[in-house]
Amino acid sequence: MSPTFVRVASASLLLSLLCACAPTAPRALNRGAATIEVPVIHHPDGETPDWWFRAGASAAHANLPQRAHAKNVIVFLGDGMSIPTIAAARILDGQRKGGSGEENRLSFENFPATALSRTYETDFQTPDSAGTMTAIMSGMKTRAGVIGVDQRATRGDCASSRGTEVVSALELAAAAGLATGVVTTTRITHATPAATYAHLPERNWEVDTEVPAKEAASGCVDFARQLVEFGIGNGIDVAFGGGRTEFMPADQHDPEYAGFPGKRLDGRDLIAEWLKKPGASYVWNAQQLNALDLGHADHVLGLFEVEHMKYENERPKDPGGEPSLSEMTRAALTVLQKNPRGYFLMVEGGRIDHGHHAGNAFRALNETIEFAHAVEVANAMTSADDTLILVTADHSHTLAFVGYPARGNPILGKVRGSSGEGAPSKDFSRDAIGLPYTTLQYANGPGYPGASERQPEGAKHYPHDPTGYQRAEQGRPNLEHVDTEAEDYEQESMIPLGAETHGGDDVAVFARGPGSAAVHGSMEENALFHVIAQNADAIRTQLCKLGACDANGVPVTRPTREQLLQPAARARP
Repeated sequence: MSPTFVRVASASLLLSLLCACAPTAPRALNRGAATIEVPVIHHPDGETPDWWFRAGASAAHANLPQRAHAKNVIVFLGDGMSIPTIAAARILDGQRKGGSGEENRLSFENFPATALSRTYETDFQTPDSAGTMTAIMSGMKTRAGVIGVDQRATRGDCASSRGTEVVSALELAAAAGLATGVVTTTRITHATPAATYAHLPERNWEVDTEVPAKEAASGCVDFARQLVEFGIGNGIDVAFGGGRTEFMPADQHDPEYAGFPGKRLDGRDLIAEWLKKPGASYVWNAQQLNALDLGHADHVLGLFEVEHMKYENERPKDPGGEPSLSEMTRAALTVLQKNPRGYFLMVEGGRIDHGHHAGNAFRALNETIEFAHAVEVANAMTSADDTLILVTADHSHTLAFVGYPARGNPILGKVRGSSGEGAPSKDFSRDAIGLPYTTLQYANGPGYPGASERQPEGAKHYPHDPTGYQRAEQGRPNLEHVDTEAEDYEQESMIPLGAETHGGDDVAVFARGPGSAAVHGSMEENALFHVIAQNADAIRTQLCKLGACDANGVPVTRPTREQLLQPAARARP
């Protein structure tokens, strides 16, 4: 990369900049015994997968030099669960319970360890779910849009991804003989769940029909196939989510929606292939899941929708009947806890993100509350003595919590309190042109008041999905008689977009159990993998078998997937 020259104001500033950029000199992030030194590099062009892995290991080790001993690991991922989302959901939950709301706590807010996570990717300041979840699962930051491969791969180029496949925490757990599970409210092949078990340079290759012929010829296999064909250890024990038709051939029709055929054109019936596993079960509705003898089930595949699962507020109207996220979490743990060696489980509240993209705070907050219920289930079913639970988000959103609403003001309502920092009032707070406004707003998205091709000028409502807008000729809408607490109200946005975007701000991390004391301060997102790797005994031991550990037994060297797939590495203990 060609050098960048900057104009500086003084010789002392120039000297400090040159010192900061000087290469080769290692730095130690842990001032105690057994420090892990990390080379000083020039960012971002000096970043490599090896550097990310070692830097993450050093940071996690510095936070907790004396390793803990977790038998089980549960990662809860609230997709797009920004800090304002947590605050607003906490209040909504508290107000539903009859309180003013602000004093309420979501289940994971009672965990003893907290930190901030920096979510940027190697090529984007504001990230997507593919690169961020890959970082959490592998210990290395990577590009946007790629799943389970490092930053050397080019998005959409199968050939470029060969040899760049990362090793995920779930794969390590499976290789070590632990039970493994993936639970989500999105398609089971969507970015977050796929990052636990799959490897592709394009997040959209969820089914064979989405993989270009050239890339398929180069050996890239869609995520649905990778899930069913996952062959490490005992395979994946539990997989719950949506995306049913991605596993069905085109000549089959969906059991719930007869008008929906399967998407696969390769003729593969992946559900039938799953059922060939020893003790395997397949369910597609809540009634079937409830009827299963989970205490004797070995491999359970639950695909509860043709696409993403329903939003929680829409779930009771589902014709087939869907389990909630908390019900899926309970079922998954019931299956996984049979393994005496332990287990690794990832649970995603994926539709938090979708509610935000739709500019609909009600759905985003409602999904967050159900996500917190799922964490509560796991907390009750496990012990902090042997189970590490991490709760975090992959990225933020543009939801803003604004104004000066009085204590107890409905979080989805219009601001009543004060238009400035004066005494509280029961009257609407008003903007500079005299109009009321809501506490929750989006910086961008479909809530822009100008007319779209789907809805007229004024307040917008879900579902919207606009592709174009006109300028808001009348300015902001008068919300005085608009029910902004309604389920389908879309919060106003400043910038008109068909879908609201992610945000680049830090997200929160909450933890309890062995190793949770390593969660504190401002952490790079990829360091969360190392919190797991250094404190979950089976995963750490597996990494050491791959030659990743230093003399003190700390995994500091990036493992390769080729190493993981060697017969000796895959042997169950």
